[in-house]
Amino acid sequence: MSLFSDNIRNLRVKQKISQEKLAESLAITRGRYVKYEDGTSEAPYEILKKIAHYYHISIDLLLSVDVRKIPLDDLLQLENNRLVLPITVDRAGDNLIEVVTQKVKAGYLNGYADPEYIESLQQISLPFLGPGKHRGFPVEGDSMPPHEDGSIIVGRYVERLGDVKDGRTYILITKSEGMVYKRLNKNKKNILFVESDNSFYPVYEVKVSDILEIWEYECNIGRSDRKVEISETVSVKDMFLELKRDINDLKIKY
Repeated sequence: MSLFSDNIRNLRVKQKISQEKLAESLAITRGRYVKYEDGTSEAPYEILKKIAHYYHISIDLLLSVDVRKIPLDDLLQLENNRLVLPITVDRAGDNLIEVVTQKVKAGYLNGYADPEYIESLQQISLPFLGPGKHRGFPVEGDSMPPHEDGSIIVGRYVERLGDVKDGRTYILITKSEGMVYKRLNKNKKNILFVESDNSFYPVYEVKVSDILEIWEYECNIGRSDRKVEISETVSVKDMFLELKRDINDLKIKY
C-alpha cells in the first residue's frame, strides 16, 4: 500500500466514516473508492482534490507525510485548502519561531510541510513581533544590502497572494529557485516581479504556480556592526538638493 492509501484509510477510520458514505461524498462508487484505499488503483487529480477538501488537508500532506504523526488540530489551515502549515508552540501555547539555518536549508523544500522536519529546527521566541506565524531564514550573498551573508531574516507567513504589498521585501520559497529574499511587485496577473536591492542583479519573473510559501520581512538578526557607507548616488542627490536650496535662497534675496 502507498502512503496515500494509508493516509485516506487512517483519516476515514479516525473520523468513523464508512467507505460507502465517503464514496457518496466523492460522487464515485464504493468499489472505485476501495481501490484507492487498498492501493490497487491511483486516484486522479480531481479525486485527490475532492478528498483533500473533504478532510480539510492539503494534497501535499496526503501524498508525502504520514498523517498519523500529525496533530491535525495544531495545523494552520490556509485559504482554498492550498496548504496546511505545521507550526510549533511553547508550553504556554504561544507560537515559536523556527529558524532555518544554513546547515538545514537544503532540506526545507522537501520538509516545509513535514511536521517532523519543522519540529527538528532550532526555535526562538521574539514576543515583540506580535500575532502571525513567523519563521527565520538565512541570507546569502550581497543581493539585498544592508543584510549580510549569514544573517537571519525573520518573516511573517503570508496566507494570500493578495496580501503581498508592492515594493516590500519577502522570503520567497519556490519550486524552481528554492529560497530567496527579494523585493516583490505584482505588475502582472499570476506573476510576481522579483527584484534585488543591489542593482547588479537583474529583475526576473516568478509564476504564482511555482510558489510554495511567501514570508513578509519582519526583522533581521545579524552580527555585523559595520558602519554603512554613504553611496555615490546618495552623495550626488544630496549635492543637487543643497544646490536647489541655494538657488531658492538667491531668488528670495534678489
